Amino acid sequence: MPMEKIAISSESSLDLKKDEAAKYHIHIIPYTLIFGDESALDGEFGAKDIFAYTAKTGKLAKTSAINAEEYRKRFEDLLKDHDYLIHFCIGAKISSTYEHALEAAESFGGKVHIVNSLNLSGGIALQAIYARELIEEGKSFKEVCDIIDERAKYMHGSFALESVDYLYKGGRCNALAMLGANLLKLRPQILLSDGRMVCGKKFRGKKDKWVFDYLEETLTANKNMDLTRVFVAYTEIDQELLDKACARLKEFGFKEIILHEAMGTISCHAGPGTFGIFFYNDK
Repeated sequence: MPMEKIAISSESSLDLKKDEAAKYHIHIIPYTLIFGDESALDGEFGAKDIFAYTAKTGKLAKTSAINAEEYRKRFEDLLKDHDYLIHFCIGAKISSTYEHALEAAESFGGKVHIVNSLNLSGGIALQAIYARELIEEGKSFKEVCDIIDERAKYMHGSFALESVDYLYKGGRCNALAMLGANLLKLRPQILLSDGRMVCGKKFRGKKDKWVFDYLEETLTANKNMDLTRVFVAYTEIDQELLDKACARLKEFGFKEIILHEAMGTISCHAGPGTFGIFFYNDK
């Protein structure tokens, strides 16, 4: 019996480089970024363009949720050359795209499975990569879906922010919290918990200090890390500091480190000076 041909897709919120996406045959559907009266697909503008727009106007670039009809067209195209499709969405409690993708999937009679990643950025990417590995092992469509859905809750996702200004502008942080964080120069940790973003510990100091404080806190707090690979996402962190952080992760025992600057969808909500780490926490 021939092996099933299974496609994998996700949105640009998975923050995966084009060459990495191609390596694992992951098809990416870009979000639309809105700059005042103008718009562009995520990837056409980088984080620096987004930050420059906000610095100039005081406004955030916005993201437009992918609608059901756009998903339907993308899914239809992929199923022309595949028997099944597994699509990974940003956490359902973070964006409405999950509901839109579910609506679109109903048109394909069980051939499209929508994964609620409960995560964002590298937390989505690692799940999609793992799904591809299961497919290459010869697992069936149903087996891959069952394994991925069960394991999603064990994906650790977190990031630390140099400033909460972008979260405040985007309505995800109240004025009092923003003012307190800025006055005390706190660098808050944001954790993904049950698919929601919640505040964790707070760090202080210059970037080379708080990044490593956050890194060590993350490595200490999680006791069941799968050391196969770790995903590091960032915005405006200098290369020397990134190299040191990656060296620490390698020293800790991670076999593969995927390093990627966040794309537009994540950048316009997180802002400059963001550092995040993602890995499975289930050994």
